[in-house]
Amino acid sequence: MTQSPGEYKPSRSDRLRPAEYVGGAAIAAIFVGVIALVATRDWTIALIGTGGVFIIVLVVLALLQMAIKPNADERAELGDGDAGTAGPGEPKGPAH
Repeated sequence: MTQSPGEYKPSRSDRLRPAEYVGGAAIAAIFVGVIALVATRDWTIALIGTGGVFIIVLVVLALLQMAIKPNADERAELGDGDAGTAGPGEPKGPAH
């Protein structure tokens, strides 16, 4: 099935990708929170550690995602026009 650029419909995995990142950050944060609570028996330190790790992991995952070069489907979703043309940071083809 061929879609025109205006009719882009993301797949289910594309729509759930942000939830995967938040879920991964939450799992890491809960792990650190439990370890901090067991080690110190202080709820304040455990909650601060949990929140800090959640934010740090979420920011790192977002930065890593931004470092990936978008493919043709992602360019179509962003509305960058023709998905086969070179983007702003990419070398241009031979001039005609």
